[in-house]
Amino acid sequence: MAGPTAQPTSRIRSWWGWGWADAHPDDAECAAMGSLLPGTLARPLPVPRVGDLRVDAPSVEPPRSLAHLVATDPADRAAHAMGKAYRDVVRALRGRPGRIPDLVARPVDDRDVADLLDWAGGRGVAVVPYGGGSSVTGGVEYRGDAHRAVLSLDLTAMDRVLEVDAGGRAARIQGGTLGPSLEAQLRPHGLTLRHFPQSFEFSSLGGWLATRAGGHYATGRTRIDEFVQSLNVVTPAGTCSSWRLPASGAGPSPDRLFLGSEGALGVITEAWVRLQQRPRHRESASVTFGGFQDALRAVRALAQSDLSPANCRLLDAGEAALAGAGDGTRAVLVLGFESADEPVGARLEQALDLARSHGGRTGTRPGGGSGRGGGADGGSGDAAVGAWRAAFLRMPYLRDGLARMGAVAETFETAATWDRVPGLIEAVRTEVGRAALKATGHPAMINCRLTHVYPDGAAPYFTVLAAGRPGDEVGLWDDLKAVAADVLHRHRATITHHHAVGRDHRPGYDRQRPEPFALALRAAKGALDPHGILNPGVLID
Repeated sequence: MAGPTAQPTSRIRSWWGWGWADAHPDDAECAAMGSLLPGTLARPLPVPRVGDLRVDAPSVEPPRSLAHLVATDPADRAAHAMGKAYRDVVRALRGRPGRIPDLVARPVDDRDVADLLDWAGGRGVAVVPYGGGSSVTGGVEYRGDAHRAVLSLDLTAMDRVLEVDAGGRAARIQGGTLGPSLEAQLRPHGLTLRHFPQSFEFSSLGGWLATRAGGHYATGRTRIDEFVQSLNVVTPAGTCSSWRLPASGAGPSPDRLFLGSEGALGVITEAWVRLQQRPRHRESASVTFGGFQDALRAVRALAQSDLSPANCRLLDAGEAALAGAGDGTRAVLVLGFESADEPVGARLEQALDLARSHGGRTGTRPGGGSGRGGGADGGSGDAAVGAWRAAFLRMPYLRDGLARMGAVAETFETAATWDRVPGLIEAVRTEVGRAALKATGHPAMINCRLTHVYPDGAAPYFTVLAAGRPGDEVGLWDDLKAVAADVLHRHRATITHHHAVGRDHRPGYDRQRPEPFALALRAAKGALDPHGILNPGVLID
């Protein structure tokens, strides 16, 4: 049994926007950002107050046996009404958060979860599993009116590392454990899960598993799927516990059924996950390219080599400028290597040589060494690397500041094979940009970066900054999102690489998914959730 969880912070989470309430840009910073984007508001929308919302009394009461697990406080319920997508932020700013859950339940063990599901099923109460609440695709909210009441099932009281197998480098961890607490409990053992999504601070292991999350690392084992040994999932039909195995060829994997199921088939309460030794050696550097196509070829060569960089993130010229990592004239490639066993300088130099052979330009690196920190980019004095990392962590807060100025400020990601990547990126820039210009009368900024690279393809990640449509910012974003989804579908690029389907990506997922698989998924939903209470509207009807 691991030691106690990390001490809770005294900081307050924002109920309406990303992260910590005290980290959001103030009015002056919002206005300064808005002045750089023509067509935004003259002054920022006020920070919304949860006390201004109309929160109706719960339409259902839990039985006495479960009452100690359930909260009905209006502020608590409002904070569980949405995730953290752009559309969620704007809806909160406009005082239209959607349906607020009637109850928030915080189970502490599997029995609690099973009892809550059993009660909800018998009374037609929808249950929306909730981890850190960082969904950016509408995955933790209820839409519609088919259920008499809605219960938000907050797993964060189930937050312990229950067992560590140091010899097998694995641990059994509860699904509600948030990233910082998970790593704090593994640190005394000298081990790490090494999974650091941008939402790391505000997302849970169960959420990563339910959404098939991708981490910060660009190559190798970066997707959470690859870390799973076994899952424990509580469903209305019973608890499904798979065996802990290094590998198995025994039919379709039960774990694969629940990975990416987004709470629609069951609640992931525990998982055995593969761990690694904590890295001790880290080095990083940046490379600039005059042409984006040259940069793409360099990244493909790196992905197909055996160098396995931990970070291999390519920013186009616009994205590099936005991150403070470039001047807007050249693309920037951020490279990072790390190891628990040996220095990585030689591998970094090989990667830099490979990048130079494709037209890359490298500067002088002021020192290397063994940097600290969670990600793969520490340890070097490279200014572009440092600027990119700071922007990476700050960007969600700045997005919320731009939303207060009435701007569209959102991202989406995809993945495609290398033969399709160049045309896909150009089509997104052209068609989404054209649609934004037509809708607002102002040019939009459409930037792209590659977040993950594979021998056979890459994951382009797009940033869209555009003037809003005052009072109808969500409608504008939905229109632009539909244009983007159509481009992805035509290029046979996935509707999502690591942000899940949720409700926002559901139309694109329906087009991407083969119909025989949809038939099997409907059957699984019907068998495991016969009353249709689990996260209705996600993945399948």
